[in-house]
Amino acid sequence: MSGAPAAPRPASAEETGPGRLDLLLVPPRARTGWRVLPARVVAMCVVELQKLRHDRTELYTRAVQPALWLLIFGETFTRIKAIPTGGIPYIDFLAPGIIAQSAMFIAIFYGIMIIWERDAGILTKLLVTPTPRAALISGKAFASGVKALIQAVVVIVIAAALGVGLTWNPLRLLGVAVVVVLGSAFFSCLSMTIAGIVLTRDRLMGIGQAITMPLFFASNALYPVAIMPGWLQVVSKINPLSYQVDALRGLLLGTPSHLLLDFGVLVLAAAVGIAAASSLLGRLAR
Repeated sequence: MSGAPAAPRPASAEETGPGRLDLLLVPPRARTGWRVLPARVVAMCVVELQKLRHDRTELYTRAVQPALWLLIFGETFTRIKAIPTGGIPYIDFLAPGIIAQSAMFIAIFYGIMIIWERDAGILTKLLVTPTPRAALISGKAFASGVKALIQAVVVIVIAAALGVGLTWNPLRLLGVAVVVVLGSAFFSCLSMTIAGIVLTRDRLMGIGQAITMPLFFASNALYPVAIMPGWLQVVSKINPLSYQVDALRGLLLGTPSHLLLDFGVLVLAAAVGIAAASSLLGRLAR
């Protein structure tokens, strides 16, 4: 006749150790606050790359517009020499502006994605996690920078094929990547800020289309600031796109630029954009 199975002997403090015993009694604290920011940014970037891996159509379609700008607008104005560019071919002058334009066009409608996440219930679930709102916005902003960076590579390849005299210095190309990501982060945050104000996709698309071309034409992407009317020069100086283009020209072409000022403005603009979009995230989720 078999007896009842013996109850398992509780582990002694010597077997578990004081450290392990404390771990069983008090669970480790979850990472909260700014400590989750790097992980959230990396996670969002990986998600965006996964989307591009499964559907590359967006890369091909978005490459059409910059190719047309460089092929038609750039080649034509290079021949007629209507815009003074400081002794460099106009298509060389134009190429950094088209890189910045392509990145902005990707980022400026990024708020549509966060509205879709709100409608699908995803945003509400993200907001109840310990992740701070600024981390969520930062992750989405720099994820848009990854997409813009891929687009920038496409434009650089097209420009090189057209004979644009670009630098291939690794340090300068790294600076180009940072400039593209910072500029895209600002414009995506601008889009998400607008999304937090208007709350609907239709309104966001209308406002995005209304401000995209004015931002582009009120910058130094197509022509030097010196030949602009006085009032447009003032607008250009408060337009972050102008600083992005100036930095790209200085890094890619070696033209005179104000890199320290350009990077400072882009970092400040991205920080302000993240703060503004984060403050409106709760309103968007309601």
